[in-house]
Amino acid sequence: MTGLRRSDPAPDLRDPPRAADSPRVSAPLHRGPVRPGKRREPPRSRWRRRRFWIAAAVLAVLVWALTSYTAWMLRPSSVSFRVNSVEWIRHKVPLGNWIMDEIENVYYSANAPKKGGPQLKRLPAVGVGQPGHNSTGQAHKHSVWPPPIKPVYAHPLPGEGLWKPTGPKVDGGPPVLVSTFRPDVEYPSIVAYVAWFDHTRTQIGYYPGRYEPPNAAVRGPMMVPEDQRWRLLATFNAGFTYTDINNGSTDNGHVNEPLADGNATLVGYRDGRIAIVKWSGGPNAGPDVAWARQSLAPIVWDGRLNPSLDDNPDSPQWGYSLGHATRVWRTGVGIDRRGNLIFVAADGQTVITLAKILQHVGAVQAMQFDINPEWHTLITYTHAHGLVPRLVEPQSQQSPTRYLVPDDRDFFAVYQPLPGPVTVPFK
Repeated sequence: MTGLRRSDPAPDLRDPPRAADSPRVSAPLHRGPVRPGKRREPPRSRWRRRRFWIAAAVLAVLVWALTSYTAWMLRPSSVSFRVNSVEWIRHKVPLGNWIMDEIENVYYSANAPKKGGPQLKRLPAVGVGQPGHNSTGQAHKHSVWPPPIKPVYAHPLPGEGLWKPTGPKVDGGPPVLVSTFRPDVEYPSIVAYVAWFDHTRTQIGYYPGRYEPPNAAVRGPMMVPEDQRWRLLATFNAGFTYTDINNGSTDNGHVNEPLADGNATLVGYRDGRIAIVKWSGGPNAGPDVAWARQSLAPIVWDGRLNPSLDDNPDSPQWGYSLGHATRVWRTGVGIDRRGNLIFVAADGQTVITLAKILQHVGAVQAMQFDINPEWHTLITYTHAHGLVPRLVEPQSQQSPTRYLVPDDRDFFAVYQPLPGPVTVPFK
């Protein structure tokens, strides 16, 4: 019988027996309490699950973007692929306006017009025939022409500021005159393009485009109607979109978008008069108005510049420019002292310099129309060998046939007059 020696330690009956060479395994350490019956998920599994949900979210965004972009680009549109893509970003992508503004700010800042530089040697050719005023400044024999535009340079270029007719005569005189001049001595390469419309020899119609105004009462052909092209003299772009600052419009007594009090409003009356007014007549223009189109506040009133004009490119009162640029393509319309309509388009303009151009060419009331390089458009037409359109100002992003096919935005058409009250013909 084997017994314990006195020198042997007493066995600890709480420890189970184990082999002499087996290492002692300690219990795992826990950083927190573990719920009974639930195993803790390994870190690798948790990361795998996170990656799945991240991938699912990215995929969902990509599917939405692809679906939205495809639907947007498949819509009928008159603008280029690039412009249409930018418009999708601005209208559909969260923070899209901010993203595009920052991108365009870099581009337009790098390409902004610089002061000084070489003088132009000649002005772009506009109109047809000979200048309408001779060296003594006498008017054309059969019509009351506006005075020549006074050059701002001490040494004007040949033909600078002189009016030229374009298109067929009406009642022995030209209904449309065009001219060019350099409006700013600090920017010798900038040219202003000006058109003058005799209100006694023209009738003007306002037409909705495919998407602007957004709620047109009568959408119409979205272009110059086929049946009216025989008397077409000119077309030009309209103003800021309705969503910019509630720029209302009406046609033949129908409200497209309600007219907003206080906005500058170009009005065509049924008796043939054209006027720019500060609107205060409610959402509709009334039975004596053939059409009305608003665009921001007046920039010239009673021959004076609006004292509220400011060159802040982010000022919503005067419209946002691409990339927050101050000097961009701008257009505007004015009324002279005889009630004739003037249209101006010029690159490198602020709202203040545009107002000064309109004031300089004889406008006593004026308002800003659309801005930025995509939208300015002034087209004249001749009829000697069929209808021949011609862009007056350089415009690489629009075709001379812009308003002879359906267009996304609203516009104006200038016609030879017909007897009777003025209405906007949609056929």
